[in-house]
Amino acid sequence: MATRVYECLKSIGEKIIENKDFLTDLDREIGDADHGVNMARGFQGVIEKVAQDDPDIGAVLKKTGMTLLSTVGGASGPLYGTAYMEAGKVLAGKNEISTDDFLAAFDAAIAGIQKRGKAEKGEKTMLDSLIPAREAFAEAAQGGADLKSSLDAACKAAEEGIEFTKTIAATKGRASYLGDRSIGHQDPGATSATITLETIRDFL
Repeated sequence: MATRVYECLKSIGEKIIENKDFLTDLDREIGDADHGVNMARGFQGVIEKVAQDDPDIGAVLKKTGMTLLSTVGGASGPLYGTAYMEAGKVLAGKNEISTDDFLAAFDAAIAGIQKRGKAEKGEKTMLDSLIPAREAFAEAAQGGADLKSSLDAACKAAEEGIEFTKTIAATKGRASYLGDRSIGHQDPGATSATITLETIRDFL
């Protein structure tokens, strides 16, 4: 299972790298034009540095978070790094992931992002995709859906979250300097978060 977690992380990295220019173009509209470049650099580091055969899933995620924290510039490094490290704490010592485990890790990742970024849903950030995705995942799982089906629901909600970010002004980060001029543009962080969830779903 741990090897498959690495393979999933590698798939996420490859998808982020594939979308590097797209994410950077989104960030050019409302930010520093570096989100895609920074995220691609960070996940290239994950692919190269994270152990492929560590049986401890939590340790793999912790190493992923530390790598992103040290290699991704801007605000994304601390936020994504924290998300993976907090998820890793929940999954420490585990070599399999159940639907309940995934939800617990999801909750920890979101809480870490909120604490680190001092942000909430509705401020044009990655949380506008992640929080609705978490809610949809939990609702599906509680209704008896398996991990894959729960992720399907989460991805749909995350995509709707991206659309929502186009309708609101940014109040956090560099984009907040634009005020109402940020309306009409989708948030790069919400987009990379959705790409991450969709890649996990597709991997499964």
